[in-house]
Amino acid sequence: MSEATQDARRLLRNYLEFQVNLGYEEILFLPRQDRLSGCTLLEAIRADLGDCKRCPLHKARRHIVFGEGPGSARLMFVGEGPGAEEDHEGRPFVGAAGRLLSRMIAAMGLERSQVYIANVVKCRPPNNRDPETIEIGTCLPFLQEQIKAVAPEVIVTLGRIAARAILGNEGPLSGVRGKFHYRDGIPVMPTYHPSYLLRQESDRRYKAEAWADLKLVMARMVQPISNSGGKS
Repeated sequence: MSEATQDARRLLRNYLEFQVNLGYEEILFLPRQDRLSGCTLLEAIRADLGDCKRCPLHKARRHIVFGEGPGSARLMFVGEGPGAEEDHEGRPFVGAAGRLLSRMIAAMGLERSQVYIANVVKCRPPNNRDPETIEIGTCLPFLQEQIKAVAPEVIVTLGRIAARAILGNEGPLSGVRGKFHYRDGIPVMPTYHPSYLLRQESDRRYKAEAWADLKLVMARMVQPISNSGGKS
């Protein structure tokens, strides 16, 4: 049995258990020629994650921050990990950095509800420190499954840790941002994390560079995004 088949069976088993736990007594399957929707696959991945205690980050968390957005999103943003407000609400990018990200998305001519947003690690590192190698390695397979389920046209990584996790590049962010890279055939645009842009508020150069990155993303989409030209 191939590894892909084993993964599919595992996800299907966990999805069925998830539905049973919700109280469903009958579960209908789509005809074989139809693909499971991205949303269904995401539900299966979330069920597989469960009440995760696979690494030490679970000890201090309030909530797992799995990710949010439509399973058919054309654009996916990947950040580093939850902060205090995200840990409290169980949603990604809801603090000050999240509000800036929402403005960046709006400047692209999109609504936040149209994109998928996730993080490399699903639990908040204590004191917002950088996630450690073992923590990233533990969570990364779930992010990889999310990417497969959504199958976005483009991925935007936010900050050096997300770029490093997705691309496997150990260099500085300055060496990879501003141009496309590829992960399993999907174009990836690394750019600055919104929290970094907030810390550099006095130097408009960084926001201008981030906006230039996003304009490249807009031009790369199969169906170009209409935009009024505003910046975040």
